[in-house]
Amino acid sequence: MLLPVFTLKLRHKISPRMVAVGRYDGTHTCLAAATQAGKVFIHNPHARSQRLNVSRLLQSPLDSDVSLLNINQAVSCLTAGILNPELGYDSLLVGTQTNLLAYDVYNNSDLFYREVTDGANAIVLGTLGDIPSPLAIIGGNCALQGFDHEGNDLFWTVTGDNVHSLALCDFDGDGKKELLVGSEDFDIRVFKEDEIVAEMAETEVDARNDRTGEVIFKDNFSSAVAGVVEGDYRMDGHIQLICCSVDGEVRGYLPGGAEMKGNLMDTSVEQDLIRELSQKKQNLLLELRNYEENSKQAESSSPLNESDGQRGIIPANTKLQTALSVNLGSDSQAAHVELRISTSNDTIIRAVLIFAEGIFTGESHVVHPSVQNLSSCIRIPIAPPKDVPVDLHMKTFVGYRNSTQFHVFELTRQLPRFAMYALSNPDPAKEPLSFVNFTVNERVQRVVMWLNQNFLLPEDSEIQNAPFQVCFTSLRNAGHLFIKIKPSGEITVSTDDIDLAGDIIQSMASFFAIEDLQVEADFPVYFEELRKVLIKVDEYHSVHQKLSADMADHSNLIRSLLVRAEDARLMRDMKTMKKRYVELYDLNKDLLNGYKIRCNNHTELLGNLKAVNQAIQRAGRLRVGKPKNQVVSACRDAIRSNNLNMLFRIMRVGTASS
Repeated sequence: MLLPVFTLKLRHKISPRMVAVGRYDGTHTCLAAATQAGKVFIHNPHARSQRLNVSRLLQSPLDSDVSLLNINQAVSCLTAGILNPELGYDSLLVGTQTNLLAYDVYNNSDLFYREVTDGANAIVLGTLGDIPSPLAIIGGNCALQGFDHEGNDLFWTVTGDNVHSLALCDFDGDGKKELLVGSEDFDIRVFKEDEIVAEMAETEVDARNDRTGEVIFKDNFSSAVAGVVEGDYRMDGHIQLICCSVDGEVRGYLPGGAEMKGNLMDTSVEQDLIRELSQKKQNLLLELRNYEENSKQAESSSPLNESDGQRGIIPANTKLQTALSVNLGSDSQAAHVELRISTSNDTIIRAVLIFAEGIFTGESHVVHPSVQNLSSCIRIPIAPPKDVPVDLHMKTFVGYRNSTQFHVFELTRQLPRFAMYALSNPDPAKEPLSFVNFTVNERVQRVVMWLNQNFLLPEDSEIQNAPFQVCFTSLRNAGHLFIKIKPSGEITVSTDDIDLAGDIIQSMASFFAIEDLQVEADFPVYFEELRKVLIKVDEYHSVHQKLSADMADHSNLIRSLLVRAEDARLMRDMKTMKKRYVELYDLNKDLLNGYKIRCNNHTELLGNLKAVNQAIQRAGRLRVGKPKNQVVSACRDAIRSNNLNMLFRIMRVGTASS
């Protein structure tokens, strides 16, 4: 239970997700937030007679306790914390799509100002792994970058998609913090420094009581919530939960005592609770009555009759069976995985509810056959969009055709990771040119176990001893996958899909508990596309530099024309003044056109940089452990030195040396 303790009305709009608290003088807690006008305001309610040491910070005309920091760009992320432990107070970190500013609020000075080519969508500040100094870690265009208090780039790696959120915590309980990264592809990845140690898909997150699931507190704002932070904002020795709305309303909350519970809940919440409890009571009474009737039926030896069926009574030995298989589809239906659910007798399936993450819209799917199509067997098409293992949680309603009440069977079945690949006959003419080659120290039988666990193989399929090969066809795009195993443990995975190759290697590494794995890989078509992207990146960089130089020249010319126009006005030379202002007008139009070109160029540059970062990440996922980290680091060095031949050699063999 939370107790409201203060409310503030700040007359500044707050950008969502851009709120932070910090002790910028080492003592007083201040609130910092980004506005929609390219500014950051700092609210300091503790020393009204003392203003922050400002020259760059401007006093707000709207609030006497608020100072404004001009960023002159749209702020994309913001945080505060101790970046330099020697200072003994917090620093303010402000990110935009092109730069990162580390600002010493107390001394009104920049700690550093760095260009970030991959943008800054999210930021977190703290220690990571064995890196001794605190880092300001930003997540941008498929890339993660960490800076110390001097602006040195001490950490860099790539991730699967554009980063949206970051957090630091001790994920594995080893006493060191790992980096949690949430991205646009609905994946949460856990980095131990630059190594991914865990990866999970999450399409929806709920926050409730961890034991009961109930809502423990509720409050309403007149506008959307911009951010939730914590800090001792009243300087009374208690940490408050601080909630800020986009309209500038700030509220603080403290945990309420046990005697307050029930007094602070909104009336509507109480009514919802009463309705929920009444519904539970009705459901329990109905369930109890059904149990009593079933118990009476079980005590009598008479066979089931029509009225028993209406009450939902079914034979005690009724069982539910499930099976997964590959369906190649037809002219009217695309290829898919087929889930077959059937009963063991003449009972029928009235409806099926399936809960699965990342497969269905809203994470659930309901199948409710019409009365004419009721039977003891039902087939459900499933088409997972990504190659990840998924648990299918099923609730099946079983009864008779005339039943008004049904038994609910609850089952869970795991969908294999590579279920969307159908076993096919080997055809050398269809074998892809792209491949990954590596060696594992495992028996052939263990590889067969991995195949059975991760693919939907027909029951009658038999895999002989090594050497052997298995071939699959993708149900999504009809692409081919060949897996060859030799007696020596050498494995070759042939596919034109570099993401699929990486998924297979990571799956094998997990199954066989492989800590380090180096491979030889070649994806000629993908590498050629990447070469074209890198050439485009160079072109966009050149255009960017030229446009920046033109804009600087225009700025100098504008100053000169403005001075000349004002001189003509003071000398009452209206003809010359008018001429200068016409020139200014034309020049301004050129500047606006140039700005539009520059924005389009920047957007294209970001798109191509994303493709480059994803290529590095994909090359890394073809390896495991130290070789993976070495490839990511070496690829970045090759790009910095603009050595494309070295880059592609690293992606192929994992090292730059000959």
